[in-house]
Amino acid sequence: MSHTAKPARRADRVRGSRRAQETSMTLSKSIRTDIFGPDYRETLAILSEGSVHRNFDPYLDIDWDSPELAIDPDDPRWVLSPELDPLGGTDWYKSLPLERRIEIGKWRTANVIKVGAAFESILIRGMMQYIMKLPNGSPEFRYCLHEMTEECNHIQMFQELINRIGVDVPGMRPLFRALSPFIGVAGGYAHAILFIGILGGEEPIDHYQKAIIREGEAMPPAVLRTMQIHIAEEARHISFAGEFLKAHIERMSPFGKGMCALAFPITMRWLAGEIMAPPRSFAKEFDIPREVVREAFWDGPHARQILSGYFGDMRKLADELGLMNPVTRKLWSLLHVDGEPSRYRGEPGRRNTAAAVAGRLPVVGSLVGWLAA
Repeated sequence: MSHTAKPARRADRVRGSRRAQETSMTLSKSIRTDIFGPDYRETLAILSEGSVHRNFDPYLDIDWDSPELAIDPDDPRWVLSPELDPLGGTDWYKSLPLERRIEIGKWRTANVIKVGAAFESILIRGMMQYIMKLPNGSPEFRYCLHEMTEECNHIQMFQELINRIGVDVPGMRPLFRALSPFIGVAGGYAHAILFIGILGGEEPIDHYQKAIIREGEAMPPAVLRTMQIHIAEEARHISFAGEFLKAHIERMSPFGKGMCALAFPITMRWLAGEIMAPPRSFAKEFDIPREVVREAFWDGPHARQILSGYFGDMRKLADELGLMNPVTRKLWSLLHVDGEPSRYRGEPGRRNTAAAVAGRLPVVGSLVGWLAA
């Protein structure tokens, strides 16, 4: 073999490698830029500007040390709502002495907040994995970073509230906690599933908090203030997740769409359980009978009504995305997350009257309007 043959072959390999890289880059760019139509770009620009000019800081916008926000461990407003909380609606809970209902309600409220903070951390990990693969100039990159900044503020806000409540709650269930680092990383490589998961985690909390305020349920003022801020900023986040899925799923292959159609109800049901149902240590600590736990999470008819109610907006979105078919509708039903889709985003339960809504949402309405301005 001549000495000139090896350099020639090496040069051929280099040229071939360059052609492959150029082809890969061209394919990547065509995939990435094709989805950024003018409507999607405009939505991202509006959301990004909203994040710049309409946002909250957990230490500037909450006067934690004010007397009005002081935490009273014996405040009867810790008692769980019989209408909105699946445990609060059980006969067992309603039969307990007031002091015990306060103690249980305070622990449960703090733990849901703790799980919410942990979920935000998973969202941040997954979103960071996703955006670091985006090309220069991507409008998704900017908005996602704005959202992650806001989620970091939410984590600070939630943890500050938990510290002041003074209950040492564990937050996530042990298995979910162990899997959380991997869930976040994996989500960055299955971005449609990631954003379905983001909605699956955010919707139950958002729905519950809106219902608490809408129906005039009494809550300790510090908890109420964090809810108001969280609802206002989550309106942007949920809006983006829906627009992201519309932009990406319509360009997926039939197989990819099929996987998303199956993942949608499974993810909703799984994350509702992880976020809204307590760990086993809760039942042990408060001597809650097994049959009561099963009734509340989620075997009882009242509990299943609550579970289904979390996802009216998601059923509407899944239908708009073309992910509802006879098979997936059956799956939604089997998982007890089926029901009527919302007629519009954020529609309250239809048993609420317009007068009740108008009278009970002045603060949240003004916050959301201010953010959207």
